[in-house]
Amino acid sequence: QLQLVESGGGLVQPGGSLRLSCAASRVTLYNIAWFRQAPGKEREGVSCSSGSGGSTNYADSVKGRFTISRDNAKMTVYLQMNSLKPEDTAVYYCAARGPLPPFSKCALSQTDFNSWGQGTQVTVSS
Repeated sequence: QLQLVESGGGLVQPGGSLRLSCAASRVTLYNIAWFRQAPGKEREGVSCSSGSGGSTNYADSVKGRFTISRDNAKMTVYLQMNSLKPEDTAVYYCAARGPLPPFSKCALSQTDFNSWGQGTQVTVSS
């Protein structure tokens, strides 16, 4: 299992931006995903980046607003969140799956991921 540490959460006004970071003990050949859990709701997938970085996946609710990227040299995966809405308020977790063969696709299925961070709180409120 990998060690994952999220950072970058905080309080932001609607329409604002935040960038979350997930520092991992390794990212090459690992699918890295972001999930979130709002109060009283089940955890849901947000975005996923394949180990090669060539494949990304987004939940419909964040398409066009969030962008996932990775810096393998820094062993860090980022989630740039723009045009934030109050309904984006949640604890955001990064998760890892791997190692996987090159060019593996990345799906937002929680049961596929076996390493999880402790989460970072994102609050969108005026």
